[in-house]
Amino acid sequence: MSLDSETSGSARDWFFPSPSFLRSSSSQYGRRFYSNSKPHSPPSSSTRIRHRRRVKFPRTPTNDKSQLSDTENVKSSATARNNLICLSQFRFQFALVTLTIVFLLLLLRNTHLESQVTKLQGEILGLNHRLHACHKLDTLYVTSSISQDVDPWSRENFKRNLALFFSFTLLFIPLLIFKYIGFVSKSRFSDNISEQVSLNKQIAYRVDVFLSVYPYAKPLVLLVATLLLIFLGGLALFGVTTEDLAHCLWLSWTYVADSGNHASSQGIGPRLVAVSISFGGMLIFAMMLGLVSDAISEKFDSLRKGKSEVVEQNHTLILGWSDKLGSLLNQLAIANESLGGGTVAVMAERDKEEMELDIAKMEFDFKGTSVICRSGSPLILADLKKSDARALRTVLSLTGVKEGLRGHIVVELSDLDNEVLVKLVGGDLVETVVAHDVIGRLMIQCARQPGLAQIWEDILGFENCEFYIKRWPQLEGMQFEDVLISFPAAIPCGIKVASYGGKIILNPDDSYVLQEGDEILVIAEDDDTYAPASLPTVWRGSLPKDFVYPKSPERILFCGWRRDMEDMIMVLDASLAHGSELWMFNDVPEKEREKKLTDGGLDINRLENISLVNREGNAVIRRHLESLPLESFDSILILADESVEDSAIQADSRSLATLLLIRDIQARRLPYVSMASQAHGGSFSKGSWIGEMKQASDKTVIISEILDPRTKNLISMSKISDYVLSNELVSMALAMVAEDRQINDVLEELFAEEGNEMHIRKADLYLCEGEELNFYEIMLRARQRREIVIGYRLANAERAVINPPVKTDRRKWSLKDVFVVITEKE
Repeated sequence: MSLDSETSGSARDWFFPSPSFLRSSSSQYGRRFYSNSKPHSPPSSSTRIRHRRRVKFPRTPTNDKSQLSDTENVKSSATARNNLICLSQFRFQFALVTLTIVFLLLLLRNTHLESQVTKLQGEILGLNHRLHACHKLDTLYVTSSISQDVDPWSRENFKRNLALFFSFTLLFIPLLIFKYIGFVSKSRFSDNISEQVSLNKQIAYRVDVFLSVYPYAKPLVLLVATLLLIFLGGLALFGVTTEDLAHCLWLSWTYVADSGNHASSQGIGPRLVAVSISFGGMLIFAMMLGLVSDAISEKFDSLRKGKSEVVEQNHTLILGWSDKLGSLLNQLAIANESLGGGTVAVMAERDKEEMELDIAKMEFDFKGTSVICRSGSPLILADLKKSDARALRTVLSLTGVKEGLRGHIVVELSDLDNEVLVKLVGGDLVETVVAHDVIGRLMIQCARQPGLAQIWEDILGFENCEFYIKRWPQLEGMQFEDVLISFPAAIPCGIKVASYGGKIILNPDDSYVLQEGDEILVIAEDDDTYAPASLPTVWRGSLPKDFVYPKSPERILFCGWRRDMEDMIMVLDASLAHGSELWMFNDVPEKEREKKLTDGGLDINRLENISLVNREGNAVIRRHLESLPLESFDSILILADESVEDSAIQADSRSLATLLLIRDIQARRLPYVSMASQAHGGSFSKGSWIGEMKQASDKTVIISEILDPRTKNLISMSKISDYVLSNELVSMALAMVAEDRQINDVLEELFAEEGNEMHIRKADLYLCEGEELNFYEIMLRARQRREIVIGYRLANAERAVINPPVKTDRRKWSLKDVFVVITEKE
């Protein structure tokens, strides 16, 4: 662009670029603009030569550069501010140190003047004494002796001043060092933005870590501070007094130990030093008192919370807390009664005081057994959701004990499939009790044999008779048939065969001969209450007839849902006759039931003897129960539903409500089904509601699963149902295996699908009506059926007698009596 001189009003024209031009072309074009578009063209003759003036415009900054300049301004202002703060703090510290040094110099000057006055007074006194001497030699001698005493006095005074100065210097050196470190840290922080932690903070952090990590750090620091105070105080006293250094150190210790000892100090210097030492001693005493108080409080707090160690021998350790603990402690207390009591340690993730309070509320006598509670987790990491996973981790923790375990581990599991894994981890140390599997099989046995639950309760508990294993060398070489009647106070049930690696054989052949090292499994009241005796004379006799009860199809109802439902179905399929029906009534949808059963390993299409009938409904709603043919079932099992099994009271309330509703519906339907009902003996009349329910109970056997032992009183009093105390029976089994791990093999076989089991047999299998026999004779007759009779229940009795105390007394038996036997599974 050119501007002509003729079109311009002046001799000099200017070109001002627009802002958009500057922003778009600031990086492409020059930053200088000329008044003519052709600055290098030669001047023409027609025009006069004009001087070109070069104009510079200021460069327009971009946004990034403006922000950078702002940031630099902020940094510079922050740096200046930090420098001002550091400078002001340094001035204050310098003034403080200067005042301290001035005070120290004044104190030294005062001490020096006092020493000079004392020295002059001594010289004057000496000169006064020497004025009385008139001999010249004596005067010269005294003068020379005085001049000789001046130099040691000066050297002593110098030592004391040096000691005083050294003590104050040591006192202020740490303060100066810390202040210098703080100044250097702030300087570095202001110079280097990337460094975010100052040096003094790092040192403070290291000191905190040292005091918190090492348990003896605090007492060690307190001891060092005490010794340092005594040393510095002794040096200061040495500088302001005329005593020797050892005495000054002793005085310093007395001032630290007792702040009242400085009251006898004389002079300004000694009093100031004594007060300073006493003040430091009070601080140290306060810190020492705090440390001792904290240590005592932590110890008592540890004892209160149950964090201390347990040093016991031959004791039982229970890991975890559940609703079975009360029954387990009761059984262990009964088992230890013959020993005068024992020790049981409980460790759970609860507060120690809460555990002790709950144990104190348990309604039974501990019989000399002491229970020690400790709070803690048997797991190393966080808790897992599944109980079997928690048990597995606990076994891993126990097997990792460096000192080794001298006992064995008893583990309660919920799922039978996890038993192999736990035994794989624990090895020979572990004995497992699968709670749900045991209770499920036991409920099926009790449903088909009313009264068996009470017998299992007596055998598993330590209150009556239980299993014991012991070797009797005097019986070696004897046949098992003779061993069977060799114990007046016990009943032999099996042999632990030494040649088979200690395998226990239940109900062996009569012809088996005891070998060396074999042990005998018996049912007895206690391990010290039985011993073999001479063989009695027993008449064997013969069975009245060989009864073979043919199996008939049955109809069974399950009310509720358990996690091991598939196992119970498989057990029923193996024991019931072909054509039997299993009705399942619960609030689980039918499709979800099939999925759960399939996931549990059950193939419904492969069931041979039973067919499944699904009904959906709530077992505590009457109209839902009325839709079922309750009067047609042979057995009804009321299960503790999976949804409420965590709460024993809620589960028992639900089971009790279901039981009463079923019995009431059955009693109302009973007259239309059977008119030949009869009232039973007892305290209830036929017209009462309980009497009607008892009348209905003769047709259908109902087994209720009870979790809380207190609920059994309500059911046993009404006599309208049998019950299985699932939690208590599992606790009994755990206690029995804890006392003797060999019993676990016996229980596993009695609850397994194959082998031997307990049965209740009618008396007509062994005797005739009115026949007079003793218990030994009945035992030998039962051996003809390959059975071991362990007890009986009379027709008019409520409970069975296991291991009768007198086995040689003869009595008349009724065909309504029943016998409890161990026999092979049918």
